Amino acid sequence: MNDTLLIRSPAALTLVVAGRHRRRRRWALVTGVLALLVITAFALSLMLGQTFYTPGEVWGVLTGQRVAGASFTVGELRLPRALTALCTGLCFGMGGVVFQSMLRNTLASPDVIGINTGASAAAVIGIVVLGLGETTVSFLAMAAALAAALMIYLLAYRNGGSGARLILVGIGVAAMCQAVVSYVISRAAEYDLPAAMRWITGNLNDATWERALPVAAALVVLGPILLALSGRLEILRMGDDTAAAVGLPVERSRVLLIVAAVGLLAFGTAAAGPIAFVSFLAGPIAVRILGPVGSPVLPAGLVGALLVLVADFCAQFAFGTRLPVGVVTGVLGAPYLVYLLIRSSRSGGTSL
Repeated sequence: MNDTLLIRSPAALTLVVAGRHRRRRRWALVTGVLALLVITAFALSLMLGQTFYTPGEVWGVLTGQRVAGASFTVGELRLPRALTALCTGLCFGMGGVVFQSMLRNTLASPDVIGINTGASAAAVIGIVVLGLGETTVSFLAMAAALAAALMIYLLAYRNGGSGARLILVGIGVAAMCQAVVSYVISRAAEYDLPAAMRWITGNLNDATWERALPVAAALVVLGPILLALSGRLEILRMGDDTAAAVGLPVERSRVLLIVAAVGLLAFGTAAAGPIAFVSFLAGPIAVRILGPVGSPVLPAGLVGALLVLVADFCAQFAFGTRLPVGVVTGVLGAPYLVYLLIRSSRSGGTSL
């Protein structure tokens, strides 16, 4: 009996519907738990530090009350930093899993294939050479990230896209952009160095409201668009031929996904620098927690936010000195990258 006849039988249809409900419940449960962990980490980052503030004091600051000591420490120091960490983590996680899913390869992460580095190079030039403000730098970084993505795609395109070829081209583009970053920083004036140095690994030590608000606004605008397109991403994960066979406009869907993902990545990079390996780690972690039960876009964003919040807290208080958050995430991500490269050379692929 063929699949069509099986699916039309009442018993088989009942099993299919029950399986779909189970997958939805698992997706909702995993996403809810991740969201709760992110909220907890966010709240703790506001309460804990050199001075502890109670939940009531923190809530008073958040609701606009004047709380002695806490109004400045929480409202002007901790809150912009925590909000920047939250938003950049969401941006990197959601944007990264789009590329990994479309190319069906874990190594196709924006911080591996040069998109984040392209945004970094433009931002450093904007700060050091052009003397631009934070908001203008954000838009310049977005334009550069889009240009880097387009250049990588055009250089890798030959009789259709190849994931392995695109990754190799992207690594080369990342190396060139990193050389630009290093050169510009080496020529920067002393007063420009604190702002420019965060573009090497990513840093939240100088987070401000001026930097937090653009990335939060980008997340509010582009995040729902990416979530609305997540169904198309699930179909694209099955391959272009299958997606076209079910009636999906493949090229248009890919362009929309890339533009939304690159926009999130660019604004996240402009806010905190290229925080190492967050885009690279968030997607695989989310997929392994979820299993084959739905879109990984929102769970990957939540994993990314949790990684940045926890790593930033460790960078502030776990080592006796304040480190850039990218140092901590780099320590986590570098061994996994080496493992994936070894597995790829042995098996010929690293599918997500």
